[in-house]
Amino acid sequence: MKVAIFADETGWHTRQLQAALRARGAMGRCVDLADCHIDTAASWHGLVIPGFGRELPAAALVRGIAGGSFEQVTKRLGVLHALRDLGVPVYNDARAIERSVDKSMTSLRLHAAGVATPPTWATESAAQAQRIVMRESAAGHALVLKPLFGSQGKGLQRVGWVDGAHVPLPALDRPADAGVTYGGLAYLQRFVAPAVQPGFDWRVLVVGGRALAAMRRQGTHWVHNIAQGAQALPAPLSPALAATAEAAARALEMDYAGVDLMPGPGGGIVVLEVNGVAAWQGLQGVTRQNIARAIVDDLLDRKQAGMAVPQPRSRQA
Repeated sequence: MKVAIFADETGWHTRQLQAALRARGAMGRCVDLADCHIDTAASWHGLVIPGFGRELPAAALVRGIAGGSFEQVTKRLGVLHALRDLGVPVYNDARAIERSVDKSMTSLRLHAAGVATPPTWATESAAQAQRIVMRESAAGHALVLKPLFGSQGKGLQRVGWVDGAHVPLPALDRPADAGVTYGGLAYLQRFVAPAVQPGFDWRVLVVGGRALAAMRRQGTHWVHNIAQGAQALPAPLSPALAATAEAAARALEMDYAGVDLMPGPGGGIVVLEVNGVAAWQGLQGVTRQNIARAIVDDLLDRKQAGMAVPQPRSRQA
């Protein structure tokens, strides 16, 4: 069984997945979606996936999608859409990735499902965004301005009432950070102040609808991403933490998800973000669970087993 591991770079995560696939008697081949293309004259299905010839993979794991122009990213997601339509189980599929990459859609889905999340706004109007910031600041609230498509804590800024002073909204058409822009859109989420010092959040990995493991991300900075210098610490997976993370993954219809949560007002738990292409190297360091094996087992036992093997059109006639 040949499984495509779609990744824009190879490394620790892809090696973990390949080892887990080998343990199940399958082979994982790393492929960059940028190298895949459409050629309707080449095969019955019209896709060209390096390393698979005229055949389709038995399944696909999405580990990373490289950034690019709107057209390039659309084509790459189109390949994932096509594979799913052709009967290939894709983990996570393009629809789930689109829902999680777009933070505004994530917020809408969480809100509709009744999952606790901080008040959130997304608007293209700079004037309206300014009014929101002024209103929240007057009420003593700080807001976090985030790039809509950002990750790893890059480009986050606090605006509104921050540390006893008003911080205005920056220009939305200027770069937020190296390689990160706001794109003329304000995505604002009310800042959740830490209940204790040093502040922390949780990352919970949900696989196949079940919370698998949790870690506590703790650091001196208010952004708690590991990429921003936070430390990964073991964390018990309490029933409330597990249930909230599972509800978030279910709201976005994801096969696996990295859910970021914080202690909320009144002792509750709020969901900040849901990652559809979640890294787990930090989490693997603080849990005995074999995360790559859990992902592969769920793909092969639940997803791949329940879907038909794609056949050429001539055989389907």
